[in-house]
Amino acid sequence: MKIHKFLGYAACPILISIFLYRCGPGEGNRQNREDYIKYNQYLVEGKRLYLLHCSNCHQENGKGLGRLYPPLKDSDYLKNMDNLYKVVCSIKYGQSEVIIVNGISYNQPMPANPWLTDLEIAEIITYVYSTWGENEELFTHQKTGRILDSCNH
Repeated sequence: MKIHKFLGYAACPILISIFLYRCGPGEGNRQNREDYIKYNQYLVEGKRLYLLHCSNCHQENGKGLGRLYPPLKDSDYLKNMDNLYKVVCSIKYGQSEVIIVNGISYNQPMPANPWLTDLEIAEIITYVYSTWGENEELFTHQKTGRILDSCNH
């Protein structure tokens, strides 16, 4: 990869942050502005990580792959926040149990991603839940780390 191309990719989240800082929530509350910037940084990086690590099975559009891999888009499993713990744990440690999504059983194992950091998983979770889970919330690396610490793996 040429260095200018790499720098272009690396600079993208920084440029977006500067734009959002200048054009985001009003001057009144600095913390809201910083949270807004952080949330958008997580979305940008989360999408990149999702495309790299998750889209092969769940597809770029989140619709899954037939009866082989479950959809994330319009998924009752994802929209049920009681499953957040399972989703976070399965990204890091994989999953081999049968799950039911939108009334369909999926029993294809999900591979583990043990090299992903708490921050990277938080970014993926923020992107996935904001895009398809109807939950526009910043999932911090601290929250994700607490969940990962309690996973049964």
